[in-house]
Amino acid sequence: MTENGEDSLLHQSCEAPAKGDSLVSDSRALNTSLVDAKSCKEHNDALKLTDRNAEGEISLYQPRPPALPRLSKSRKSVSVEEAVRTRRLRNSQESLSDQVGTGSSTDSLKEDQTAPASGGFVLSGAATIRNDQDSNVRQLSAVTRGSPVFRDRGRSLSEYERRPTSQQSDPTDHRARSSKVRLSPVQPTGTLPALGKSFASATLRAANRIDGDCLDYAMMAREKLGERLHRNLSDSRLLENMGSDSASVNSMRSTYSVLSPIRPQDVRNRSFLEGSVLGSGALLGAEELDRHFPDRRVGIYIATWNMQGEKGLPANLDDLLLPTDSAFAQDFYIIGVQEGCPDRREWETRLQETLGPYYVMLYAASHGVLYLTVFVRRDLIWFCSEVEHATVTTRIISQIKTKGAVGIAFTFFGTSFLFITSHFTSGDAKVYERVLDYNKIVEALALPKGLPDTNPYRSTPSDVTTRFDQVFWFGDFNFRLSKDRVDVETIINRTVGGDMGPLLEHDQLSKEMKDGSIFKGFQEAPIHFLPTYKFDIGCDIYDTTSKQRTPSYTDRILFRSRQAEDIKVVKYTSCSCIKSSDHRPVISIFQVKLRPGRDK
Repeated sequence: MTENGEDSLLHQSCEAPAKGDSLVSDSRALNTSLVDAKSCKEHNDALKLTDRNAEGEISLYQPRPPALPRLSKSRKSVSVEEAVRTRRLRNSQESLSDQVGTGSSTDSLKEDQTAPASGGFVLSGAATIRNDQDSNVRQLSAVTRGSPVFRDRGRSLSEYERRPTSQQSDPTDHRARSSKVRLSPVQPTGTLPALGKSFASATLRAANRIDGDCLDYAMMAREKLGERLHRNLSDSRLLENMGSDSASVNSMRSTYSVLSPIRPQDVRNRSFLEGSVLGSGALLGAEELDRHFPDRRVGIYIATWNMQGEKGLPANLDDLLLPTDSAFAQDFYIIGVQEGCPDRREWETRLQETLGPYYVMLYAASHGVLYLTVFVRRDLIWFCSEVEHATVTTRIISQIKTKGAVGIAFTFFGTSFLFITSHFTSGDAKVYERVLDYNKIVEALALPKGLPDTNPYRSTPSDVTTRFDQVFWFGDFNFRLSKDRVDVETIINRTVGGDMGPLLEHDQLSKEMKDGSIFKGFQEAPIHFLPTYKFDIGCDIYDTTSKQRTPSYTDRILFRSRQAEDIKVVKYTSCSCIKSSDHRPVISIFQVKLRPGRDK
């Protein structure tokens, strides 16, 4: 074939796609015409170079003019920059017509990446031209493959765009099919059913269920405006009548608020950041203290119990925390446990379930099987400082945590509190070992850590109990009655009217406290209950095993105050209703004097 013949044939083949693409917009034809001419000239130069090689030596590849379909496919071998520009122009036109806005410039980059120039020649002259174009394509494909945006967009390509180019139809047809079909909204055939307006419906009954305090809301709604109902929320009368759902609706609709009204001027004058002991507007000052505690005394309920490690908890803890002979519930509940149950979380959950929603767990700490939990009334939590705790083990091997102490400390208004529960060495004659346990605890219990000392001049570094205003120490001290089993039972049988003086004459703890060797500065309320150790499980009979242990007052609650007469004992007794352990729980109620604090 002559050189002129090749030029004419190549010229026809280069013009054929331009005639065949009459459906493409004029803008695309105008942009690609100059590129087509340049590519045709490069093709002619490659053919001339092939003829010169054929005259000198036989070439391995005989170039043939591509057929008309392949040339139409090779039109995409134009420079990447022009192809991207053309594609962006077409997408911008589609996005103007497509209200859904599904067009993306990333799709055009994807198509150009997967459509390199076909029909390439392995010739020395054309290799340079092809390398320039391939480098551009590789650079663009590297960008599209590396960017996570292009990867995500690539996954969202339509099924039509994923097909090979030869299977794609005319661009105008693809553009017509790319628009989404909009469905008309479904209109209801009839009237919709009316919604239930009753709060007592089966669907909303659980969501609007009311606790036992609904009676308090109902009574508030019936009171005259301006009157206040001074009644403890923990009164058992709240649990007598459960309110209905209609009562909750009436309480929500009523204009009377359960809380005391607040004037804007009062809010302006209150500053909790700069408060003093006597100044107005202090959160912990005298004005706030008198508003919540007119007599400046807080009620504290303390319970200590050796559970003997029983897995099964009592079915009801009301007798332990909420005795029926108490007129009101207290402000704080502190529960110390020795040889606690294996699941401490279950124990804390049962305590919270018993006290109900009026109280929240302020803090809980443990040391092995020693558990100490503090509950406070929900509306008093704002006046508590940060809570700190520390533990001490009295065992020779520190990993064994069956004997030792747990302490919890915090400040309430301007009064600092320390609560310690401990378990001393057991054994009838091991009095000296128990004294050593006490001395180790008061020296090693590292409290307070960050709390300010309310009276540092009266504190002693070697005794933790001197660093707080009010200290309560309770637990299984294991001090026994220094008397034979038969003599102790005889004294118990003679006891009339709860006078335990004859028994306490043989109490090891009372003797050591009088000698000043243990619990220096502590006091104990008079004991008017029987020894709490050691019972047979489930009955009121003392130990009937072969050891025949002597009944003793092992479980005690002691207290100490920096100021005389600051702690008033209301009750000190044992809980004989709980019989799941060989120990009976011991409970005590105190009224403790408070002092205003300084906001820090």
